[in-house]
Amino acid sequence: MEKKPLKRLPVGIQTFSEIRENDMLYIDKTEYIWNMIHLSKYIFLSRPRRFGKSLLVSTLQAYFEGRKDLFKGLFIETVEKEWTEYPVLIFSMASGKHMEKEQLERYLLYILEENERRFGITSDSKDPNVRLKNLIASAYEKTGKKVVILIDEYDAPLLDVVHEEQTLPVLRNVMRNFYSPLKDSDPYLQFVVLTGITKFSQLSIFSELNNLLNISMDEEYAAVCGITKEEMMTQAYDYIERLANANKWTNEETVRQLAQQYDGYHFTWPSPDIFNPFSLLNAFARNRINNYWFASGTPTYLIEMLRKFNVVPSKIGGGSVLASAFDAPTENMKDITPLLYQSGYITIKEYNRASKLYTLDIPNTEIRVGLMDSLLPNYVHEYCVEGGTTIGYMYLALLKEDLDEMFSLLQAYLLTVPYCDNANSEGHYQQLLYVIFSLFGRYVEVEVHTPTGRVDIVMKTDKALYLFELKLNMSAQTAMKQIDLKDYASKFALSGLPIVKVGINFDPERRTIGNWKVEDA
Repeated sequence: MEKKPLKRLPVGIQTFSEIRENDMLYIDKTEYIWNMIHLSKYIFLSRPRRFGKSLLVSTLQAYFEGRKDLFKGLFIETVEKEWTEYPVLIFSMASGKHMEKEQLERYLLYILEENERRFGITSDSKDPNVRLKNLIASAYEKTGKKVVILIDEYDAPLLDVVHEEQTLPVLRNVMRNFYSPLKDSDPYLQFVVLTGITKFSQLSIFSELNNLLNISMDEEYAAVCGITKEEMMTQAYDYIERLANANKWTNEETVRQLAQQYDGYHFTWPSPDIFNPFSLLNAFARNRINNYWFASGTPTYLIEMLRKFNVVPSKIGGGSVLASAFDAPTENMKDITPLLYQSGYITIKEYNRASKLYTLDIPNTEIRVGLMDSLLPNYVHEYCVEGGTTIGYMYLALLKEDLDEMFSLLQAYLLTVPYCDNANSEGHYQQLLYVIFSLFGRYVEVEVHTPTGRVDIVMKTDKALYLFELKLNMSAQTAMKQIDLKDYASKFALSGLPIVKVGINFDPERRTIGNWKVEDA
């Protein structure tokens, strides 16, 4: 029997009506929407970029516009009986990036005018807050129905300047002024939703809107955006089979690879495992597992903040903190944790109810590799193209278990790299190797405790467990002696893998590897 053709995948499409009218794959999130609109009048949701926030907003728009035809076969069709049509005002701040104060104010006037035109309303005020207040009242008067306001990516104008101490307060005041009429317009409002990546403080942006309910960490809405493993297995299993056939994998192996690459997000605890929807749909569409989310752009603000806080690559994730340390306003954060969490670069991995401590870590291979690729310039400066090629060849050498070739490649490459700050410290080279090994997509950890000391780096592959001891201006033999003297290998005897000891000496004058020694444990 011939198989039915698969539905088109909505890669890059964030308009609910387009997906439904063209019979594309839609993961049904309408039960969350139904619950949300009956939960509170004012809702705030934070999720990383390209995680489905805009599609959620578009779905809400279709629902409040009473477009019953678009919801045929979805959960909400089974519970909604009235399908009331409300006036819906939509404000996407996504295009309000990289703007000065005057540009941002003009942009706000532009999106206000777009909404005014839809309802046949005219206004000549040059003050965005006055225009918004008039628009809400006029839409209410014209339709006789309360107004729905959907604000997508509310924080987009602020994110790119979050590291700029002078510019941020100026643009923040513009946005606070724009949102200020929402509180006074309460009698005219049916429902208000704001989505964004980060959480700016209530005081700084929504000083008057003190009844805004933040559902970002509510267990009931953990999977409102993204794709759960259950949703993938039930609503998208045909695409798993197609991907498996294209790559000559079993279905089980395909699911395992997809999970390793794109799964692992948790926005509360307990939470279902959540896949990055952008990357998962791209993998299904192209029949290839790749780093699609990172390829779509690494935000400038993130790299700038990583530099501002002098983030050490191996210290990203892996720690336990209170919720206040990561579910916190970004504009007054004391370290990078809130921004990394809210942007999707680290996620919740565990929660201890007794201590109220959350364990945070990098969610999956795509994020680990992408992050380390972003941090590589801190160690090799502008030589990143050559660095990427060298790392590729190093990885091939590792697959052959030829560490001599791997370190010869790195030694030759580092000789070509100009002077780097801190290149005369052991820590510099430890972090450089951590970044490179992470780019291999392998498990890697630094300063691993044993009963007798700490191993500088541990790397695990499918074939072996590698223990690295690093020295500066000494010798590889000295490093190897320390591994043996402290019997580091005994801690890993039950790993089920052959253990390989590696001693490396770095030459601070030449700023490269001096020599190395490799032995089986």
